[in-house]
Amino acid sequence: MDREHTGAACPATGTGDPAFDVFARACPSRATLEHVTGRWGSLTLGALREGTLRFNELRRRIDGVSEKMLSQTLHALERDGLVHRDAQPTNPPRVDYRLTPLGGAVAERLLALIDLVEERMPEVLEARTAYDGIRTDSGGTAAGRGGR
Repeated sequence: MDREHTGAACPATGTGDPAFDVFARACPSRATLEHVTGRWGSLTLGALREGTLRFNELRRRIDGVSEKMLSQTLHALERDGLVHRDAQPTNPPRVDYRLTPLGGAVAERLLALIDLVEERMPEVLEARTAYDGIRTDSGGTAAGRGGR
């Protein structure tokens, strides 16, 4: 996937098929990328790839997410057209969440990345151990922090 990014301003609105550039500060694609790749967004999309879930089912599936963060994440993903919220007028109210076709396509690619990361974790852990061994002085504290 070879794409040249100019960093030029990205059209926020307009007709036709504008060229979106996630590297441009004003491009709306950047916010959507943040929603998808943020910790809670990616885990929410991954969980919903498994099927339709209610809010509390999602909370249990995504260990560690607060009610507030999950709610904010679902709103952002729904606004972006990736998640569909189906509220049933029952007592008590029932709300189901599922991926839209667009959300399914995004989640499929995201899960490929998740699978790759999980598969290659032994290499990651080995690299971390090597890095930490080089960066730690004899007193057990990290040496040369920042170093950019």
